[in-house]
Amino acid sequence: MTELTGEQKKILEALAGAEAPWGSKEIVAATGLDKKLLSNKIAAMKKAGLVDSPVRCKYGVTEAGRKAIT
Repeated sequence: MTELTGEQKKILEALAGAEAPWGSKEIVAATGLDKKLLSNKIAAMKKAGLVDSPVRCKYGVTEAGRKAIT
């Protein structure tokens, strides 16, 4: 994948620190990002394999996502 944007990095760091998968509201609260922007970023990050959705409408960071922020 190409270089992470600031927003992507914020999202991954927030999810990496979460104990369980988070919904959009938690991610918005943790990152301060706009909900519409978040939806677009999450969709792109899921495609790239950085984020997964183990539970409907909840998101977690994948191993590839963890590596991307280290």
